[in-house]
Amino acid sequence: MNGWILAATVLLAAGGGAALWGVATGPLSRRVIAQNLSTTAVCPSLLLLAQGYGRTSYVDLALLLALLGPVGTLVFARLLADDLAGDRPAAWALTWTAAGVGAVVVLVLCAVAGPGRAMVKLLVIGALLIGGNVVASRALSGGFRGVRGG
Repeated sequence: MNGWILAATVLLAAGGGAALWGVATGPLSRRVIAQNLSTTAVCPSLLLLAQGYGRTSYVDLALLLALLGPVGTLVFARLLADDLAGDRPAAWALTWTAAGVGAVVVLVLCAVAGPGRAMVKLLVIGALLIGGNVVASRALSGGFRGVRGG
């Protein structure tokens, strides 16, 4: 086991454990936030595992997850809008912590990868992961100011 795999294991244990606890307990608002957290914990872990095992296919999985994870959260936000109306979930500290962890992982892996196609792919994954997480969290907490709900 090397440092990359150890870091991925710690990230998966911490983020995955928190997401599992949030999904298994509590009200609907906590479960939806936990679903969003699971994406932000698994995606950087896949990037670390790709570096640790030397398998680029894990980077492709992370790209797919960074793209589809926030979309799934937005679908839940739309479908459960009436149920979430009274109890809007708000977890901005968790959102920014997860975005910070994702940014740190992507920047460290960019430094290791060096300039090239792999670095561009990592930056795209980071932008999708962080941007998607922030947009999905904002949608769960009531949407954007000035945008009318459908």
